[in-house]
Amino acid sequence: MNKTVLITGATSGMGKETALLLAEHGYTVYAGARNASQELMEEAEKRGVKINTVPLDVQDTASIQKAVQHVMAKEGKIDVLVNNAGFGLLATLEEGTDEEIFQQFDVNVFGLIKMTREVLPHMREAQGGVVINISSFLGRMGLPLLSHYNASKYAVEGITDSLRFEVAPFGIRVHSVLAGLFGTNFVKKGLVANSRTTSEDSPYKELVSHFVPIVAKAINDGPDPLPIAQAVKNIIENDASDIAVEVGKESEQFVPMRKSMDDKAFEEKVKEIFGL
Repeated sequence: MNKTVLITGATSGMGKETALLLAEHGYTVYAGARNASQELMEEAEKRGVKINTVPLDVQDTASIQKAVQHVMAKEGKIDVLVNNAGFGLLATLEEGTDEEIFQQFDVNVFGLIKMTREVLPHMREAQGGVVINISSFLGRMGLPLLSHYNASKYAVEGITDSLRFEVAPFGIRVHSVLAGLFGTNFVKKGLVANSRTTSEDSPYKELVSHFVPIVAKAINDGPDPLPIAQAVKNIIENDASDIAVEVGKESEQFVPMRKSMDDKAFEEKVKEIFGL
């Protein structure tokens, strides 16, 4: 049976790769984004696949409602929701502004909650569906200068774990993908830097000068995000998929390590690996 998939933040990076891969395998894909992406449509045409775009801003409840109504009117169902929209705030906890804090959670957490809330009634009525939250290995461990982003991804993991209990009786599965660092436009488009943290006057400037290049290099030189798309496809097609799927070098390294060590030992290991 042909499945209908709605993906948020689907015009670049992991979302784009997921939309293209699923379309190539016969899924009816709706790519949601705030702005239309010529890049996505050109790539879809090049690959000979069809992708439907739908205006969608996860910070706008009315936009979420309209997007879901549009897909339901066209297809009569939403079999899979991929909550991919998100960004990272680079800031120390001390220097992050109210606006930055609220936006980080509005997109990464509240947008995900509102999006899922809007789709669930249709999945319940259909007695089935799959919700896949694109999370991060940083939903299972902390790193400096990313405390707000870490907190948002810890929240995504908590939502995933709790929601599974609520919707399992309706035949709905909920999973997360713990992504490592991939070669996407995340540094250019998905990373917002606090101006105080990156200034020469910041009391954290030594930490910033040491750690930011490490993260930027890992992302800029990182592998293609296709494995994320493949993981999403595998989750959809395998009812016995793990609750949280580790994808990428950092995820496969740190998540098992975190499980095997106590808190203090793990913190010391992270310090050693990153030279902190």
